[in-house]
Amino acid sequence: MIRVREAILVEGRYDVNTVRQVVDAVVLETGGFRIFNNKDQLRLLRRIATARGLILLTDSDGAGFVIRNYIKSTLPPGSIKQAYIPDINGKERRKRHGSKEGKLGVEGMRPEVILQALRRAGATFEEEGSEPAIHHAPITKADFYEWGLSGRPDSAKRRAAVLHALDLPAHMTANALLDFINAVGTRVEIEQIIQQIGVGD
Repeated sequence: MIRVREAILVEGRYDVNTVRQVVDAVVLETGGFRIFNNKDQLRLLRRIATARGLILLTDSDGAGFVIRNYIKSTLPPGSIKQAYIPDINGKERRKRHGSKEGKLGVEGMRPEVILQALRRAGATFEEEGSEPAIHHAPITKADFYEWGLSGRPDSAKRRAAVLHALDLPAHMTANALLDFINAVGTRVEIEQIIQQIGVGD
């Protein structure tokens, strides 16, 4: 599978699943319009965009462009790339009714369409001889469990200590923390933090 260096931001969880089947990348979701009222999420996206770049891949309907333009206006110039899917009429299989505008969203796109959108956006593909980037094995939910950051009686307390060390919002979920670390950190860094603050086994 082709690896993309930048993080990719889509609207919802079904979009995340679709994109992850096409490329090896950190794929994040806005939660639709919820992004407008989530200052903590915007703060995290700003850090991720600055650290590795961010590709916006929203639906091609009006709502997708509202979200796209809002994010573009709040993140640092030059840290965002814009990926656009074409207008294709239809509806996703899981939906009873199509979107208001009758267009397929990201989740309904064929793999080759998503790849083309990313190429046009200027995504950094490792396979194409782009300047090398150092990649590390992604941190998983199993790692979190091993470190005591999820699935244990005192996991919330341990996770809070890691969030504090990383200067992240205290109410972040384990999944959100996992996404953030895989976007901007490394296994070595998180293991050092765990060792320093003494939250490991």
